[in-house]
Amino acid sequence: MPKEQPIREILAQNGFKFTKSLGQNFLYDKKILEKIMDDAQLEKDDRVLEIGPGAGTLTRLMASKCAGVLSIEIDRALMPVLEQTLNGYENVSVIFEDFMKLDIEQLYSQKLCPGFKVVANIPYYITTPILMRLLESGLPYKSITVLVQRQVAQRMAALPGTPQYGALSCAVQYYTVPSLKSRLGPGSFYPPPKVESQVITLLRREAPPVETKDESLLFKVIACAFAMRRKTFLNNLICSFGLTRAQAEELIQTLGLPPDVRGERLSLQEMAKAADYIYTLAKGG
Repeated sequence: MPKEQPIREILAQNGFKFTKSLGQNFLYDKKILEKIMDDAQLEKDDRVLEIGPGAGTLTRLMASKCAGVLSIEIDRALMPVLEQTLNGYENVSVIFEDFMKLDIEQLYSQKLCPGFKVVANIPYYITTPILMRLLESGLPYKSITVLVQRQVAQRMAALPGTPQYGALSCAVQYYTVPSLKSRLGPGSFYPPPKVESQVITLLRREAPPVETKDESLLFKVIACAFAMRRKTFLNNLICSFGLTRAQAEELIQTLGLPPDVRGERLSLQEMAKAADYIYTLAKGG
């Protein structure tokens, strides 16, 4: 295994300047990196898709213990840094592109295989778009382990009726089973962020936990439920779907819920039933 040079030295040697707009905070503590490896449950035969390798500290650790790592990095200024950090690791491939603009189906067919695992330390400002792109892709990943702002991790795993529960909770739990893992303080990064972070692992579901007649309509109902939190679900239904008050009241009654219920009280199962009710209405049922 190649000798590991301290990451701050490598950054300094290459004259690397952090780009504030990219939200760059690099992990450097090996004990923390090993905890993330444990959280991701990586094994020697695993192939890993890494989004946001940064300076490559986690990349080289994964490469030393897994079959292969494919890393996607948006910042080309990190090219010489990663060349130095990953020197000697033959099972790593780095693509310098914006993940949000990549053809990920083509990437999968050319570079990955069924059951691959995703590991990501991505800028907090773009966590949700990247995560939703992965979840909605339909690619046969086994798990996604992502390091995010702690509040976002809590939202992903939140249950109905809790303050953190929202549209992100529903989307994540529709596609995966979330599990909160290690918490990290700002001192685990260079430079330190202003917030606490947490690792969360999302195990891909073989099938969604609910059945629905129209998946896209279900997600519209989810968006409707949390569109205006101060409004009741009934009023949000009227505004979002053009239902009459009588239709909205009947829908709520069908769900066995009180008329003043708010969206954050509804489970994914109840939202699926609401979507099917609206679907049937639209079809003239």
